[in-house]
Amino acid sequence: MAVEEGAVPAPSRRSFLTAAAGAGAAVAAGATGMSAMAAPLKVEPSLKKMGRPMAQELYGMPSKYESHVMRRRSDVYVNKQNFSDWSMTPIQHQHGILTPNGLMYERHHAGVPDINPDAHQLVVHGMVKQPMMYSMDNLMRYPSVSKFHFLECSGNTLTDWLAVKSKTVQQTHGLLSCSQYTGIPVSWLLDEAGLDPQAKWVLFEGADGAAHARSIPIDKVMDDTLLVYAMGGEMLRPENGYPLRVFIPGWEGNVSVKWLRRIKVSDEPWHLRSETARYTDPMPEGKWRQFSMEMECKSVITRPSGGMKLTGAGLYEIQGFAWSGRGRITAVDVTVDGGKTWRTADLEEPVMDKCLTRFRFRWNWDGGPAKIASRAVDSTGYVQPSVADITRSRAIAGFVQHHNGVFPWSVSESGEVSNAIA
Repeated sequence: MAVEEGAVPAPSRRSFLTAAAGAGAAVAAGATGMSAMAAPLKVEPSLKKMGRPMAQELYGMPSKYESHVMRRRSDVYVNKQNFSDWSMTPIQHQHGILTPNGLMYERHHAGVPDINPDAHQLVVHGMVKQPMMYSMDNLMRYPSVSKFHFLECSGNTLTDWLAVKSKTVQQTHGLLSCSQYTGIPVSWLLDEAGLDPQAKWVLFEGADGAAHARSIPIDKVMDDTLLVYAMGGEMLRPENGYPLRVFIPGWEGNVSVKWLRRIKVSDEPWHLRSETARYTDPMPEGKWRQFSMEMECKSVITRPSGGMKLTGAGLYEIQGFAWSGRGRITAVDVTVDGGKTWRTADLEEPVMDKCLTRFRFRWNWDGGPAKIASRAVDSTGYVQPSVADITRSRAIAGFVQHHNGVFPWSVSESGEVSNAIA
């Protein structure tokens, strides 16, 4: 089988098992030994009766045995009804780069509006020759494009900088999802409206109760920004911006405004609440960094991760995700000794620009204490930093956004996995 140049061949089942030669590979990997003279295969109850008829509900749902795989609501507002809230993706249970639509993380500033697409309109105005108004039907008539990208909130991991605040990877890194987004480039509409050569910034405003809006540099808008009406093969769900949102690849989730109603072009930013009082970064000497919207290279191990337990010494496959708003992931290194040594992990194809990349690393655990972590490199050469590296250049105290530091997990002798950030 031909292998694309630069790609890492997927490890075969045989190579996985032989990696633990001398340690009882099959048993170490979780299989149960079975004698060639064993009793006949058990007849399962399901073989003796008919299954259920086709369900009355014709939208497929997961098995009842997977009911534990669900979004987790923020711990801040547990048992309260707060309209500015968020939920987290269970990435420890995600077995590929695409997040199911029902598990995409949520972040709302005024709840989820109920918008009739037949009545919804999008306005394009400001520094353009001809202001335009579009219905959803108008927009759906344009040729569509589809792109695979991650979406990450800038607040992802913000609770766990200097001390352990969270137990599971869903809590630490669950403000992260990945999907295929379908829509049309914003540049097409701006070209159609006649963009003023002096234009420098674009405002995107939503139709939620907060009228959430963000200012985006014109270069990024004209490069790869999309007007999205479908995600993961179906129309957007209400919590993800139905019927229309903007999607800005590689940048913090807050700028990909949902329930989009207005695009306004200007020669300067608007300095909105989410660009001044919020979504800015504290720096040394009392300064604050504005418009730090690009999500830098980051990775995390999802299996094994906090709250899990290894069942005994032997062969395991460490798995996780890496991503970068700067481009493609080119390498991921894994340590199992707290950073003393690092080894290269396998990257699973496809590896795409500004998209989750899955990595794997075969580990023969000796049953002793271990500290595991991953470190990613992107196509610009940027290397995911340690928390210590970040704190030398930024004023880290309390809850601070844009945490892309290396994140470790501890494995105890009993196999219990826990947050080791402190």
